[in-house]
Amino acid sequence: MALLQFENIGISGLAGAVPKTVINNYEYTLYFPKEDVKEVVDKIGIKERRFADANTCSSDLCFAAAERLLTEMAIDREEINLLVFVSQTSDYRMPATSLLLQDRLSLPHNTIAFDINLGCSGFIYGLSVVYGFMQQSGIQKALLLDGETRSKVYSPKDRKTAFIFGDGGVAALIDKNEQYGKSYFSLNSDGSREGLIKINAGGYRNPSSVETLKEKVIDEYGNIRNEEQGYMNGGDVFNFVIREIPRDIQSILEYSQVNKDSIDHFIFHQANDYMNNYLIKKLKIDNEKVPSTIAKFGNTSSVSVPLTIASELQLQLQSKKRLLLSAFGVGMTWASAIINTDKTIIPDLVEI
Repeated sequence: MALLQFENIGISGLAGAVPKTVINNYEYTLYFPKEDVKEVVDKIGIKERRFADANTCSSDLCFAAAERLLTEMAIDREEINLLVFVSQTSDYRMPATSLLLQDRLSLPHNTIAFDINLGCSGFIYGLSVVYGFMQQSGIQKALLLDGETRSKVYSPKDRKTAFIFGDGGVAALIDKNEQYGKSYFSLNSDGSREGLIKINAGGYRNPSSVETLKEKVIDEYGNIRNEEQGYMNGGDVFNFVIREIPRDIQSILEYSQVNKDSIDHFIFHQANDYMNNYLIKKLKIDNEKVPSTIAKFGNTSSVSVPLTIASELQLQLQSKKRLLLSAFGVGMTWASAIINTDKTIIPDLVEI
């Protein structure tokens, strides 16, 4: 694991945006019997999700969140020196979506802008990258934008993934201030497990073709998808999580010398209720300290951690708090962070 430490850098504002279309998972029964749907939804705890329409990309969600945040905080855009966009559902193969957002948001031409292609741990990874840049004297304010439209990359005919993923976007304004004190990050990767969550085709290793877009029955249960839609080995992912995540959280607590009881809120990746409930019991955490958005937004990949903060901790973060963030996913990658917040501005969620 890579253990990092930063000082006097933090999130001064955070805004979230979600599509206005609400999917009721119990009524998502076009391809499956109602009784099967109820069994799945009851187990994973994802009752509703948000789906972007055909014309809405993850960048649009991030743009809406960033506009709300910059307006609410009355930020001079000339002061923003860095823009990082985290997503695996970018607008194009090229150019980088961060560059399009730099222009749409009317940020200055001396703004550093680049994308990070990473899954569910992406926000924590992105946060560590921004914190690292902000150690330089020439960077005063940064935008970390994180958006996903995962509803567009999974088959509605594959019950292993059909009820899990939703869409969303966030914008975090990061700046320097002594009030933030020290922050800590643990970043990890294991590419030998790349097959646990994957889209096999559509890239340059296995380019798009008529064959890769052809729907196929992929198992004895009759699940259907094509090779350009994502798949997930849920059982192996669960085994990975229950082994690695408690260990990683314990490591960052030891590295930071922070007592677990001094953490005000634990924000976990919103994979499903079953998995997070296991982590809460395993780590012996007070349920009241663990906000959840699984029921209303589902798994929004890397967006899930910051979206949960923006949705559930709007009032709580008006005073000084210590947060522990933890996420895991496609790659496999996993990451944890301990950060301090103080008077974080969190506008109401935007719906587009």
